[in-house]
Amino acid sequence: MPAPHGGILKDLVARDAPKRDQLLRESQSLERWDLTERQLCDLELILNGGFSPLDGFMTQPDYESVVNDMRLTNGTLWTMPIALDVDAGFAQRLRANQRVLLTQDGEIAVAILTVHDVYVPDKNLEAQKVFRGDPEHPAIQYLNNVAGEYYVGGSLEAIQLPQHYDYPGLRKTPHQLRLEFESRQWDRVVAFQTRNPMHRAHRELTVRAAREANAKVLIHPVVGLTKPGDIDHHTRVRVYQEIIKRYPNGLAFMSLLPLAMRMAGDREAVWHAIIRKNYGASHFIVGRDHAGPGKNSRGVDFYGPYDAQELVEAYRNELGVEVVPFRMVTYLPDEDRYAPIDEIDPAKTRTLNISGTELRHRLRTGGEIPEWFSYPEVVKILRESNPARASQGFAIVVDDKLKVSRRQLGKALLSTFLQFGGGRHYKVFEHNDDEALLGLVPDFIQSGTGLIVPQQWSLGVKAPNVYVLGTSDNADIKLGSSDESVLHIVQKAVLFLEDNGFINF
Repeated sequence: MPAPHGGILKDLVARDAPKRDQLLRESQSLERWDLTERQLCDLELILNGGFSPLDGFMTQPDYESVVNDMRLTNGTLWTMPIALDVDAGFAQRLRANQRVLLTQDGEIAVAILTVHDVYVPDKNLEAQKVFRGDPEHPAIQYLNNVAGEYYVGGSLEAIQLPQHYDYPGLRKTPHQLRLEFESRQWDRVVAFQTRNPMHRAHRELTVRAAREANAKVLIHPVVGLTKPGDIDHHTRVRVYQEIIKRYPNGLAFMSLLPLAMRMAGDREAVWHAIIRKNYGASHFIVGRDHAGPGKNSRGVDFYGPYDAQELVEAYRNELGVEVVPFRMVTYLPDEDRYAPIDEIDPAKTRTLNISGTELRHRLRTGGEIPEWFSYPEVVKILRESNPARASQGFAIVVDDKLKVSRRQLGKALLSTFLQFGGGRHYKVFEHNDDEALLGLVPDFIQSGTGLIVPQQWSLGVKAPNVYVLGTSDNADIKLGSSDESVLHIVQKAVLFLEDNGFINF
């Protein structure tokens, strides 16, 4: 098992446990900062040692050294800036050596920060050096549109780890995971990073990686912040719990990682390797376009497909972690097995594969997902969280310009929809621009309800599957005139829902 990065596991919770009561008493009189979701992820990995050798948020010298040279000022390899971003009003109240209470949800005291410095980062330089400068990169958009304009550097004292109410038995700290490996006598462990559901090909490639490295497997999925639009971590963890049953007994172990990803490609891959080293892994699988956010709006990749593997390999000796390149596998239907794609001659061997895009299409349409691709239990979980259109909720919002009776149109649509059955609940939704009521629209749709909304709303309510029925240019269900009959409007609505898969005749 490798030593932690920098030589010592910085478990601040264990270090500060003897003075926890003292810190809690002190916290009552301190200035407070309520941590954002990303800051909370960063804090947890500082406190539990996952970010060793860090013992606090980066000061300006360390921040600038990491941005420019991928090293802390003491020379230790570190590729991602980890600073506490705050707004100007809060920054101006701080001074050197001030003590600040850091809280979760404004209620739970998790740590005390001793301020070392407050500085204005060069965000343009950070965007260029760390994320390669494309303004469409999600991390750069976060940097420019969400992150505070000041950074605070300082050391931390732990009161407690952030509180999680889900999967407590799966959230192992680096110290706990190292003890788990020792108790199992696992001295060679290959870690697999994932932020997506796993299917049979993922199981195959991790088993092959373990076999080639003569190691065990750590399934170490990210359950902090990932790429916008990713499948929620509850769905993914349920999938991982099914997949882990499919490994040979004693080969694989799963633990959850509370990491806030930056999608920083090659730099992030090195960072991920450092984190897994701190958790006790001796090997790390680096994927194709590892931690890359894909393409920008012009169809250009943010990172090259092998940039991450090349950068991690360049620091292999310094990292002290063996790099295991991700070997894509494909299914051979004539032999009913998976094999590495680089060992197959496609001109002589028939192969099958389902892309992520095709999988999402099949989930959306209720199409078949064969057992050679994924286990039935996994597909069932994905279908529950990604129902086909016929099971999804929607809202039909009636344009205010229509002259028809809203009451009669609402009753007509409701009565017509109820004829079709299918298990969906339908409801006429009167809101009168009530903000609290309109806030329920996304929840109704998420739960599969078909909403009939007799009047438009003026508030900025955003939800999927919302369709405007009317005569305006942006209407989804387009009518020829504002005085069409109720029956004509109902027919248009029904045909629209059928065309879009919400109703199947």
